Amino acid sequence: MDEQELSLARERLLEEIAAEARHTADWTGRAVLSPRVMAAMAKVPRHEFVSAPDHALAYVNRPLSIGHGQTISQPYIVAIMTDLLDINESDRVLEIGCGSGYQAAVLAEIAKDVYSVEVVPTLAEEARLRLARLNYANVHIRIGDGYAGWPDQAPFDAVIVTSAPPSIPDALVDQLKAGGRLVIPVGRAGETQTLYRCERTADGRLVRSSKLPVAFVPMVPGDTEVDKG
Repeated sequence: MDEQELSLARERLLEEIAAEARHTADWTGRAVLSPRVMAAMAKVPRHEFVSAPDHALAYVNRPLSIGHGQTISQPYIVAIMTDLLDINESDRVLEIGCGSGYQAAVLAEIAKDVYSVEVVPTLAEEARLRLARLNYANVHIRIGDGYAGWPDQAPFDAVIVTSAPPSIPDALVDQLKAGGRLVIPVGRAGETQTLYRCERTADGRLVRSSKLPVAFVPMVPGDTEVDKG
């Protein structure tokens, strides 16, 4: 696809994301997504985060395989999960599941810093190179166990998880600041999963709100000390 085709495809995708936000508003409570989120979705070149044969599909509103049993999420899901985090330019965000780096790049357009943990070493290294090439200097990647989070950099203003554990990991809650937000899909593979928006209270409790039925790859445990990033 040439630049004009990519631009038109991106515009169509933004229209589809806006339409899907309206259609799912009864679940999410977000009929209109933040202008900052939509600007980030417009700016990040999704075709750079998929394989060359999939460039023509990069701006179709669907997930795509990135190998190793992982996917790059549907653009609408990236947008709504980012919106539900309610992040601003001073926030530090923990991402569990870097994958190709696409969600991290969207977050990096809004937040101060993004700390991303990826269990698959090959994906982590490829994402590092890709994000550096695209000048996302505020994304920091560590190879390791997402269930453990990134305690050396905690606490975080927000945590986003891009694969589904069977329950919310305690370590991720512990690494949230008071008032911090967690957006996470929960449920076993092959069963109904639910996307939750959670907030940690001043006394350490986690208040959760269900948002959407979703389908994510399972969250896979890994080594906790493979690579500190």
